[in-house]
Amino acid sequence: MIAISTDFTPTLAHWKKELNASYPMVSDHMRKVSEQYGVLITQLGVSNRATFVIDKDGKIANIEEGNQAIDTAGADEACSRLAHKKAQ
Repeated sequence: MIAISTDFTPTLAHWKKELNASYPMVSDHMRKVSEQYGVLITQLGVSNRATFVIDKDGKIANIEEGNQAIDTAGADEACSRLAHKKAQ
């Protein structure tokens, strides 16, 4: 798992510490990743909250956006489906 945010690196360091996150948090302050994934809100210069599950082939297997992205259950379920599919 990796978190990508339009926030600058010092802000992400704060959130990483506050959330006790074990995963890397990367700054997309140039908004290129957000734009490429279609979640950039151009007028505001921020991205919509989104969780992408990407399979081993680099294809997007699941997207959770908005409030659903805050709850990791959808992403967890998508990862479980991918793991189950791989095991077959």
